[in-house]
Amino acid sequence: MKWSEIGILTTNEAIEPISNILHEAGASGVVIEDPFDLVKEREDQFGEIYQLDPQDYPDEGVIVKAYLPVNSFLGETVEEIKVAINNLILYNIDIGLNKVTLSEVREEEWATAWKQYYHPVKISDKFTIVPTWEDYTPVHSDELIIELDPGMAFGTGTHPTTVLCIQSLERTVSPGDRIVDVGTGSGVLSIAAAKLGATKIEALDLDEVAVNVARSNIKLNKVDEVVKVRQNNLLDGVEGETDIIVANILAEVILRFVDDAHRLVKKDGYFISSGIIQQKKDDVKEAILKAGFTIEEIITMEDWVSIIAKK
Repeated sequence: MKWSEIGILTTNEAIEPISNILHEAGASGVVIEDPFDLVKEREDQFGEIYQLDPQDYPDEGVIVKAYLPVNSFLGETVEEIKVAINNLILYNIDIGLNKVTLSEVREEEWATAWKQYYHPVKISDKFTIVPTWEDYTPVHSDELIIELDPGMAFGTGTHPTTVLCIQSLERTVSPGDRIVDVGTGSGVLSIAAAKLGATKIEALDLDEVAVNVARSNIKLNKVDEVVKVRQNNLLDGVEGETDIIVANILAEVILRFVDDAHRLVKKDGYFISSGIIQQKKDDVKEAILKAGFTIEEIITMEDWVSIIAKK
């Protein structure tokens, strides 16, 4: 089979929504080429950092890449992707230059393309994310491993918004907690919550494909006894008190269900929100306070924000 590599030159702000658009169009995952990676200081603790070629990176903005099968519908699919990206402007998302490129790739190249970008990465005090094809021995006895396959998921679980959410869960999850994961995507947050000791977790996503992806990853990590995945629009129809609600989605979407989150969270429970760019932090913070929560902590990574709120 032949594959087409689609690349979108855009902004950091648009990475998450464009990644979702590509996923809905049939891509199994995305690759992010960000010039910041060339100067970013990292610990090469697990052998995951390699010499990067500046010629592979744009002079400005970031490139989001994905792979689509070459078929009779490819042209229509690309046009739908372009329209969906242009529509992000309606949500006040800066899409930058929005330059779209296409190139053909052989299947053998596509099959191994992911592996050069994806290696074990320690993302917090407790968690390390490991691709399914790599052998990895925990460095510490209390280290928690999340296995993911980027061929099944939206991403690698190492995006700042995901890392912020997992770090927030580490601060708030207690053994036996009930948790609702809104917009679960790959299911990585539900997996993390289960490994931290939560015993009843609802992983919700409106996208049917995401539901299937999450189920696969949850089973892969052997937490399917405590994590139940289902298709659902935000918190619609969710009943019963919960200890924690976590949501790693766009700020504009978070604003739509803050009141529902406050209704469902127990007294002294938490609402963790991420996927928030710095420019939208005050909007989300104001809505959370207005709903009746208090702000426990705001943590940041690069241009992204996570808010831990308490009822």
